[in-house]
Amino acid sequence: MEIFISDSPAKTEEFAEKLASGLKEGCVIAFRGGLGMGKTCFTRGLAKGLGFKGEVTSPTFALINEYIGGRLPLYHFDMYRISSWDELYSSGFFDYIEQGGVIAAEWSENIENALPEDTIYVEIETMDETTRKITVYGKKEV
Repeated sequence: MEIFISDSPAKTEEFAEKLASGLKEGCVIAFRGGLGMGKTCFTRGLAKGLGFKGEVTSPTFALINEYIGGRLPLYHFDMYRISSWDELYSSGFFDYIEQGGVIAAEWSENIENALPEDTIYVEIETMDETTRKITVYGKKEV
């Protein structure tokens, strides 16, 4: 387990960028934390650490954003509206796992029973208006 205290979005991105440097294909990052915690900010750092040069945005309305062109592709899911196995299957989640990139899943609590055993969990908690406690745990090959 690793705990990081971030007092800015830039520091959150830097921490995620360092984490990304050791990720291997097939890794699943499962975010835990409510609205406005910095999950997309963290994903921006992952994308940068994987070598993606473009814009990273929340997948709230798209369900998934794909960031291709880095060392590994990054698939950024929003599982907020997923409430059944049928919806999870139709999202393509399992197909993306097999493609060998890295999956970053927001609202992973909604798909808890479908996450692989070696999932890396990133829990983000508010300490105050600008400070976040980021806890990384699970099987980590970084």
